[in-house]
Amino acid sequence: MRDYIRLAGILLLVCVVMAASLGYTNAITYDRIQEQIVKANDEARKEVLPDADAFEILDDNAFSEIKSNGKYNFVTEIYTAKAGGNVVGYAVKAVPKGFGGTIDVVVGIGTDGIIQGIKVGNNTETPGLGKNSATPKFQNQFKGKAWDNTINVIKSGTPKDNEIAAVSGATITSRAVTDGVNQALEAAKELSGK
Repeated sequence: MRDYIRLAGILLLVCVVMAASLGYTNAITYDRIQEQIVKANDEARKEVLPDADAFEILDDNAFSEIKSNGKYNFVTEIYTAKAGGNVVGYAVKAVPKGFGGTIDVVVGIGTDGIIQGIKVGNNTETPGLGKNSATPKFQNQFKGKAWDNTINVIKSGTPKDNEIAAVSGATITSRAVTDGVNQALEAAKELSGK
């Protein structure tokens, strides 16, 4: 019986030391991790709207008004993109749920309602399948699509104007990304008043 108590005490001590070590590591790396997240988001916005030289986050009141109708449950951030002080578009971040969890999708939409680009970022999709949604081949299908038509996913065949081809073996991921893009388009359209 004493051996069980001694072993339990050793195990408890190891757990306490490991938990303290993990907590300390988290505390000293938290700010650096947050900086990297901000940097990745900035780069994604610049990639999807390369003509913009500045991005201004939508103020809380305007964002709350857009979100208040309940249609944009995936949209988490909206930035107004400017070039030379003039609005040239919107960078909208959506976080839809894919097969393996949430997927960060940043969509660059011009003031004319045309997608300039999308960037699939952080995700936990299956390597070799859903992770392929982050490839240029998949992402480039969205360029040139307009907010006038809902984008649909097809499994096979040649996509029409309002369609994109799913990543092979990753239809759930493809639909999730497309749902995020569609919500981003609708939010930008509403924000622009068109």
